[in-house]
Amino acid sequence: MSSETALNAVWVVLAAALVLFMEGGFSLLEAGLVRTKNAVNVTMKVFVDLTFGVLAFYLVGVHLAFGSDVGHLWGFGPAIAPANVPQVAFILFQIGFAIAAASIISGAVAERMKFSAYVIIVILVCALVYPLGAHWAWGANGWLANMGMEDFAGSAVIHAMGGFMALGFAKSVGPRAQRFNADGSVNVFAPSNIPLASAGAFILAFGWIGFNAGSTLNAYDPRLSSIALNTVVAAASGGAAAVMVNIVRFRVADPSMMMNGVLSGLVAVTAGCAFVSHWAAVVIGAAAGVLVVFATGWLDAWKVDDPVGAFAVHGAGGVWGTLAVGLFDTSRGLLTTGHVHLLLVQLLACVVYPLWGFLTSLGIGWVLHRTIGMRVSPETEEEGIDVVAHGIPAYNELERFTDL
Repeated sequence: MSSETALNAVWVVLAAALVLFMEGGFSLLEAGLVRTKNAVNVTMKVFVDLTFGVLAFYLVGVHLAFGSDVGHLWGFGPAIAPANVPQVAFILFQIGFAIAAASIISGAVAERMKFSAYVIIVILVCALVYPLGAHWAWGANGWLANMGMEDFAGSAVIHAMGGFMALGFAKSVGPRAQRFNADGSVNVFAPSNIPLASAGAFILAFGWIGFNAGSTLNAYDPRLSSIALNTVVAAASGGAAAVMVNIVRFRVADPSMMMNGVLSGLVAVTAGCAFVSHWAAVVIGAAAGVLVVFATGWLDAWKVDDPVGAFAVHGAGGVWGTLAVGLFDTSRGLLTTGHVHLLLVQLLACVVYPLWGFLTSLGIGWVLHRTIGMRVSPETEEEGIDVVAHGIPAYNELERFTDL
């Protein structure tokens, strides 16, 4: 093994560790934003991603995504790693991406989906749905890659697709009981622990440096530090823009909206972090922060219940970030060079990945409804899924009051 390959192996493994650590961020964020009686359940769903999801992608999905090309649509056989990157390190890194796509779904269906249904969803997403989409843009000779699509770390492949899968499953399973009134008004359910959710957001933002910069798969890539800086400034502008819009519209600095603004900025810059300038990363993040506020309102108007804002962050932010590459790419973007081809290809991707995610989620949801069912019983939903499905509450209430 050459010194370059050895250093690349260290870099890719460290970056993969950061990406996998983001699952802890998903767990804390979602546990903090749902009601106390369902906090254990959302944490258990993240463990499903780390167990069933990892195995599904390792045994099946990685071959469909990165095996030898078949008709520009899927892969077959052993995963093909880039030059000077050990195959095992490459697979480890891609495992983190696959389960991140699945984790986007868990928050959108929180507090009313059966645990067994979620296990099946994760297996199908990591074994089939995500790998096929990944092959089109990242696999050897995928059809969108051949057209010149750019998605450096997954605004389209992971986030737009995952966000629209979350939308489809949230629509399929239906809103939480008493979430929407007959007159269209929305009942706000108090989250269990905002500081816990903020810790999750911090972990996600920290891990995102590995998510984006790690996608170089090359410790010698001269863009590495620039990618990391683009990631951080987009997160900052996304959070700042979201909270400012929220103050102007609602006269309150909503902490959950600021967190989702940061995450939306990160989602949006993920596609172009290696291709855009630093000022463009700020603009991309700020626009995503504004978008997340309005996208959250759109779902309420459509009576789609998304307890953690998964669609607003990942679906809306992912589509915007994919499109933004066609505008701001320093070598091929419309606003920087006047070239149109890349923008048209990115527009196509903005249709393909949301449509793929949404339609597959509706199809899987249809099958689940007619077999094992997707939704817990009304009694379980009222009592809370934690005790019924997992046999333990998130907090020992008697012990809490004894301590006081």
